[in-house]
Amino acid sequence: MSCFCWSKKSTKESEKKTTHVNTNKPNHQVNTNGNVKKEFGVKKELGVKKEEAMKDDQLSLDVKELKIIEGSNDGKTAGKRAQTFTFAELAAATGNFRSDCFVGEGGFGKVYKGYLEKINQDVAIKQLDRNGCQGLREFVVEVLTLSLADHPNLVKLLGFCAEGEQRLLVYEYMPLGSLENHLHGLSPGSKVLDWNTRMKIAAGAARGLEYLHEKMQPPVIYRDLKCSNILLGEGYHPKLSDFGLAKVGPSGDKTHVSTRVMGTYGYCAPDYAMTGQLTFKSDVYSFGVVLLELITGRKAIDNTKPVREQNLVAWARPMFRDRKKFSLMVDPLLQGQYPVRGLYQALAIAAMCVQEQPNMRPVITDIVTALHYLASQKYDPRTDPGQTSKRGPSSPRLKSDDDITQIGGDRPERD
Repeated sequence: MSCFCWSKKSTKESEKKTTHVNTNKPNHQVNTNGNVKKEFGVKKELGVKKEEAMKDDQLSLDVKELKIIEGSNDGKTAGKRAQTFTFAELAAATGNFRSDCFVGEGGFGKVYKGYLEKINQDVAIKQLDRNGCQGLREFVVEVLTLSLADHPNLVKLLGFCAEGEQRLLVYEYMPLGSLENHLHGLSPGSKVLDWNTRMKIAAGAARGLEYLHEKMQPPVIYRDLKCSNILLGEGYHPKLSDFGLAKVGPSGDKTHVSTRVMGTYGYCAPDYAMTGQLTFKSDVYSFGVVLLELITGRKAIDNTKPVREQNLVAWARPMFRDRKKFSLMVDPLLQGQYPVRGLYQALAIAAMCVQEQPNMRPVITDIVTALHYLASQKYDPRTDPGQTSKRGPSSPRLKSDDDITQIGGDRPERD
């Protein structure tokens, strides 16, 4: 599913971001000091030719080209060192980008698996496609965002290459690939994600999003949450990836960031798509779509289905209000092996996340609390009859769950 961008109601002021990058490092490392003021942004189209610089200084030239200048966050965030690699090192790691090392392709470009002797580690290497729908700006934003981030549910950026015209990102390798492949790209005989694993993935992805919204300084709006950007490690441990579209969130008395609309069709919140006003609740909507995919096994947008079923949220909304149809929403690949009460609660969370009005959606911290509980309630098909519910300790409530015949509530959640 490709990314898109609209130019509705964008403002130059909202596209500004300031940061300071110190590249005076003799050992070819870049220190991002966490000095971020407001927003990553681009004033003009890219493509302006610069004089060739030393390899160490290329990221600095990229930053200047994007009008990213020094700012301050009062020194509250200690920056990490983002290591640089030469193009020759990355070419050697992938056998000169051999076809058998190719693992996927996205808006940024192609992704290869490689082995870097320098750090003695398997890695994933993303090579920027200059003709793709993401470009130099997204490359710099990715480096800066992940250099400030440190959380077990965010993919680790090991380093980058900014040499001549080459722009590459080096990540830890996630051996199980993306969530999208496990939900929508299963080959015959492949293992189906069971209910417990799906709730574990949902809870982990929510924790990663909570870190961006609540723990990072300054807080960040992800803006591109989708199944293909949730990568899985050993034991199906989920990590959010691909932060090229990330934006610093509103601060003070501001309620939103005005920007051109970018994201992926089917995951983009309707309020953001219509107004260009980006909020933390925009990410919550996208998370709700991902949770629906985990529950139903359906794609966010599927043009192979009948017209009324092509958009997952539009298909699900009428069914939220009829308890008798809940079982029809479950992924048939689960073969009835799920807890009914757990299903009701998961659907309740998803339904509230995809509310049309952003102030009706819950904040990510409440979602984390609810999903942590769901993930802790292990379902065992050998001891629990399929499609039956067992009452245990009362679960954290986003709203009353005594009777969930109408999911999606009428009361607004706090911003």
